[in-house]
Amino acid sequence: MDILSKRARSELMSRIRGKWTSPELRVHGFLKGNHIRHKMHPKLIGSPDIVVSGTHLVIFVHGCFWHKCPVHFKGPKTRKSYWIPKIKQNVIRDKRNYSKLKNRGYHIVVIWEHEVKEGSYKVKLSRSLKSRTPGRQE
Repeated sequence: MDILSKRARSELMSRIRGKWTSPELRVHGFLKGNHIRHKMHPKLIGSPDIVVSGTHLVIFVHGCFWHKCPVHFKGPKTRKSYWIPKIKQNVIRDKRNYSKLKNRGYHIVVIWEHEVKEGSYKVKLSRSLKSRTPGRQE
């Protein structure tokens, strides 16, 4: 059972953003700080969070709970009958979207919320950018 009233829960959930989340802002800041042209929330199939200009590199910044992180996911403690199918559908939708983007020639990088917190996303992004950016390959 939920410890919050319906109104309180609704107000709390309304504050959860789908765009311009803290992890997205940090990745955006990293790209901007390294003078890497990119577009936030491009209108592409699958709704990636970022596309790097001049490449076919798309970046998804996923929350560990919402997208079932293989490292840090902890199942819901309440309303399991609602949350477990919802999260499962998120994972299925993610895979379907990755497939559609790959079929259109995009390279996909998934950055997890915990990678942003740890700072390890910078290495992952740098490697992907190096391999995808013309004139930057060694």
